[in-house]
Amino acid sequence: MRRTTRTLAMAVGLLSIGLVTACSPSDPDAGGGAGSAERLTIGTTADVINYNPLVGNSRTDTWVTNLMYPRLMGMGLDGTRTPYLGTEWAYAPDGKSAKVTLRDDFTWTDGEKVTADDVVFTIKAIAAEKIGVVAGLIPAFQEATALSPTEVEFTLSEPDGTFLENVGFWMPIVPEHVFSKVGKVAEFANDADWVSAGPYQLTSVERGQRYVLKRVANYPLVDGGPKTAELVFRVFPDVNTEALALRNGEIDLIANALPPALAKTLEGDSKLKLVKVPSLGWAHMQYNLARKPLDKLEVRQALAAAVDYEAIRRVALQGSAVSSNSSVLTPTLKQWQDPSATEYAYDPARAKQLLTGAGFTDGNGDGLFDGLSLRMIYDQADPNIAKWAQLVRDSSKEAGIDIKLEGLERNTYLAKTKERDFDIYAGSWAIMENPPANLTLAFKCDGFINYANACDPALDKLIDESRSHLDQPSQKTAIQAAAKIISDQVYDNVLYVEEFTFAHSAKWSNFLVQPSELLSIVNPQSLAQATTD
Repeated sequence: MRRTTRTLAMAVGLLSIGLVTACSPSDPDAGGGAGSAERLTIGTTADVINYNPLVGNSRTDTWVTNLMYPRLMGMGLDGTRTPYLGTEWAYAPDGKSAKVTLRDDFTWTDGEKVTADDVVFTIKAIAAEKIGVVAGLIPAFQEATALSPTEVEFTLSEPDGTFLENVGFWMPIVPEHVFSKVGKVAEFANDADWVSAGPYQLTSVERGQRYVLKRVANYPLVDGGPKTAELVFRVFPDVNTEALALRNGEIDLIANALPPALAKTLEGDSKLKLVKVPSLGWAHMQYNLARKPLDKLEVRQALAAAVDYEAIRRVALQGSAVSSNSSVLTPTLKQWQDPSATEYAYDPARAKQLLTGAGFTDGNGDGLFDGLSLRMIYDQADPNIAKWAQLVRDSSKEAGIDIKLEGLERNTYLAKTKERDFDIYAGSWAIMENPPANLTLAFKCDGFINYANACDPALDKLIDESRSHLDQPSQKTAIQAAAKIISDQVYDNVLYVEEFTFAHSAKWSNFLVQPSELLSIVNPQSLAQATTD
């Protein structure tokens, strides 16, 4: 078999942060436990919606359930996979089967061992019930077999070089002896009596207030087990309130990435430590090709030429972002980047030329092209997007394009996005670390998150070709060609890749940085190894 072996030493090679530490009271309502080795208090701006890790999709869902349900693989700063429950993984030479070797020292909190049977049950349930994004990431999956308590074999319908990385990182493992008794797994609330195998176990919930997790002493990935006895996620109305609580010592860490303007106000506070975390996603606009006139390439090119990209990064992001050269292969993923990619030029005059060539006119002389008024939706709670949406509207007006902004409450925004109820979608991807898999979901004709409604046979063919190879170097040529089509056809307008900033009390140390807002310093290993003096 073609073998990919990782060691835990590589995982330790991720960036750790060491700081001077101290102690303070442990009562959650008297200082929030800030600085206490017995309690680490974390701020979040949302409640847990789904306790079932296979269906949860909000950030808080992920932060809490990640602490309870292990994955086969972790992730390095550049998106490469590292060991977690899995220690070794490989494809067969023909690519139609794959094996993963598991650690033998993970245990569920009810005393049962974590084994290959749990992995087999989890992937079969996902495939049978088509649960979540993971179901869309494993189209070639046919069968899973436990060869031994520590070895799983997957059978595939065709070679798929993205399969192992997809199931390795994106699929939380659930206890077969619990979830097999609940009927439909996708409908299981899992909202009480939790059986878990991560560094912490959820024990108490006060919705809208706090979520309390206790240490699991035998967690094997930190010597001696987790260093802090208890984690508390406290819910705040917004990130500004979180920042005030952090400054006042009520909490120890903010789980949300800080808006750039807020991060700058915290820079001089000696009681705090700011941590930079690379993004594995990008901020972007997508144009709904199912709606006229956005089905015309000239119109999409004009919209792209009407955006002042540098102003967005300078003003809205205050320099905390870099260009992706209008490519879905971002600078964070250096192993995938195409050095020939170039950013769309901000050129309102060219935008007007393109629209005039496409047949648009300004009959009433108001400076706007007739019949070209487009509705752009965005999440009104996202401070960065709320700022740059206004910049896009204003620069587009200079090119004669009328954009109506529609800032929405998050659930409404997500619903409209899912229904493709928009002309222009403004948003961001949190993690897009595996281009052959990600482009399958986002740009193939039947892609699960193909919000642009793009359908390009040449693009589909290149994406499929990249997936058929079993190693990244072999996948790279086809995926770079696919990314060029996406850019040339303006199927996605990538604005920037953000460098996130997170804040925690300087009394805490030894956090482990992993990429993206979903992992950052609130990933399981980080919180399990964080310490105070």
